[in-house]
Amino acid sequence: MIRRGVDVFRINTAHGDRTEHQKRVDAIRGVADDFRRPVAILVDLAGPKIRLGKLPGDQLNCEPGLEVRFVRGDESTAPTDLVTTYEPLVDELTVGAQVMLADGTVALDVTAVSADAATCTVVQPGIVRSSQGVNLPGLKLSVPTLGEADRDTAAWAAETGADFVSLSFVRSADDVGELKELIQSTGSKAQVVAKIEKPEALDDLDAIVDAADGIMIARGDLGVEIDVARVPIVQKQIITTCRRQHTPVIVATQMLESMHHSRVPTRAETTDVANAILDGADACMLSGETAIGDYPCEAVEMMARIARVTEQRYRSHDTEGSRVHGDPTLHGITTAVADASGQLAEALNAKMIIVASRSGATARAISNHRLFVPTVGVSDSDKTLRRMCLYWGVTPLTGCPTEDPTKILDYAVERAREIGYVTTGHRVVMIAGTGLRVSQHNMVVVHELD
Repeated sequence: MIRRGVDVFRINTAHGDRTEHQKRVDAIRGVADDFRRPVAILVDLAGPKIRLGKLPGDQLNCEPGLEVRFVRGDESTAPTDLVTTYEPLVDELTVGAQVMLADGTVALDVTAVSADAATCTVVQPGIVRSSQGVNLPGLKLSVPTLGEADRDTAAWAAETGADFVSLSFVRSADDVGELKELIQSTGSKAQVVAKIEKPEALDDLDAIVDAADGIMIARGDLGVEIDVARVPIVQKQIITTCRRQHTPVIVATQMLESMHHSRVPTRAETTDVANAILDGADACMLSGETAIGDYPCEAVEMMARIARVTEQRYRSHDTEGSRVHGDPTLHGITTAVADASGQLAEALNAKMIIVASRSGATARAISNHRLFVPTVGVSDSDKTLRRMCLYWGVTPLTGCPTEDPTKILDYAVERAREIGYVTTGHRVVMIAGTGLRVSQHNMVVVHELD
């Protein structure tokens, strides 16, 4: 999968145990080291996901008009009694509320609530099974976004060297701040990705994007929590906000869903991936296609192929309107140098931009310009190199000496020559620093290969 285009691996901690997760972390790091290629790891916290408990016979056919009850306890004893992993559910349901089961395929209306049970009527039929998800659109729950189990997992992720930790069911910027504080207390530099899948998150979107290091548009639960017809427009709004605020954004869920069992996607799925790229997403994520699907490598290869074709077409149009300039989090000189280097690279038809970046922020600024000039990121920090894996158009380069700009240029050009990417007469633009304290990046070099 790395050979075919994976930049970041997501480990979903809602499934499996700690031993299994650690084995995957070790495997990813080992293969990436063998390839001399930075590959990032994103540990996805399970979050306060509500699930059905064990059902009699492990499933229930919910026919239209059927009455079912949510009751307290860990296991259902009556065919139409449902239990969940969320103990206060009966207390928090109200008459008129809607309950969605099995990723929104089954819908219930709450018709009565008593001290020990909430009675519901099936309005959208289907089959539900033990342990399937429960969504409560519009209902504000008392459960914290970052529970004890997730706090423990986040501490493990920080300790094991994860590059990103994603927080599920974010409702406010305070949720992001709480996870950041926890990670920083361990001494880790892991970045926080906020998953947008609740209506409350949309109400506080600007603040959440500002607080997070990255955003994931988790369309599965989002499409159950809000009207599914709104999801495409909301996706575009989130991407636009992230681009404006210089925050990387990932589009996730069901992107190539049919490739669970098919070697090729549907036409609609290829269009979905392409539209996410055209909207300005930094990354597209595969889920079940690579976790449990029959064709994980083919799915990766297909997504990469769609991206290449889409970006070739995208490049042929005027994309100036999609670019974002002037990252306020960077020093003013660095921002100006990043802007100027991009214009210079395009004016000279440069084959490559090289950016030396200690934290990755300057590489991110170049990425935001959507230049279509391949950017090579170098750093003396392996963590920074892996962080660059999420940035659009940036390829992190390992093994590069960083103490001298001339050595950086020589090494990057030599590596590019080895793979036949640059040759005599080609031009390369490099952003670096002279060592002056006023700015980390205050130098632009144009180099023509002889």
